[in-house]
Amino acid sequence: MLLTVILAVCAAACNALSSVLQRRAARTAPQSEAFKLSLLWDMMRRPVWLGGIGAMIGGFLFQASALNFGMLSLVQPLLIMELPFTMLIIWLMFGIKLNRQLWLAIISVTLGLALLLASASPGGGHQAPTAQDWVITAIVCGGIAAFLIGMAKIKSGSRRAALLGIASGLGFAVTAALMKESTRLFATEKAAVLTTWPVYAMVAAGIFSVFVLQTALQSGNLVVVQPTLNVTDPVTSIGLGVALFGESIRLGAWVVLELLGVGLIFYGSVKLAQSPHIRGQDLMAPKEE
Repeated sequence: MLLTVILAVCAAACNALSSVLQRRAARTAPQSEAFKLSLLWDMMRRPVWLGGIGAMIGGFLFQASALNFGMLSLVQPLLIMELPFTMLIIWLMFGIKLNRQLWLAIISVTLGLALLLASASPGGGHQAPTAQDWVITAIVCGGIAAFLIGMAKIKSGSRRAALLGIASGLGFAVTAALMKESTRLFATEKAAVLTTWPVYAMVAAGIFSVFVLQTALQSGNLVVVQPTLNVTDPVTSIGLGVALFGESIRLGAWVVLELLGVGLIFYGSVKLAQSPHIRGQDLMAPKEE
């Protein structure tokens, strides 16, 4: 389990570094290149952007390795650490002062995650999902996502952003479940893994999730989107881990502590997302010595 935790935390750190580096590179690109292929060519010539892409690839590999060794219900919640890591990286790279409120937010997310995992105590996870399991998952998750997106179309502003944030969190959780299944198949069928459907379903679910997330961010504030994403992804992943891979969590009175952990994560996410530094401001230049 320790190896899984280390790999998942490394994935979160890589994702945070990728976000900071790519955001900094994008903010220095000419506005005239927006929505043009020339923007991608310009980004490819920037070492900062390439570093962000490298970090993103590293995050994917760390996450895949973590899911190969450990449980979905453990790995996905740990990826919440991306938001606190983002703030810490901004602090270290750009010398931006973190006030008391931001430190409390970082502590809130971290303690909430620790409380959620300690009280849920994920375990088990040795069964392989059947075709019927995946069909039921597709129907349930696809139906919920379709409902959320349908409702978002008739809403506007923060309500639309929140609905789409939940839908994207659901999509990322399904993507992670498919990634875990793909790594399981790779361990047993290395030569034939690219001919199996979970790999391509993972890519499709990932693209869908990113698209919905970008639409959510276009519709409303990060303060609305980030907390809904940070709660929906781990909670859904825990449910999918139990339903698909036979993972177990503690229920009964432990649910109270688990909900408290989710609440702390939500509160900390809101406070961190309110920071102008998380929103991408003040990332124009590194700190001066």
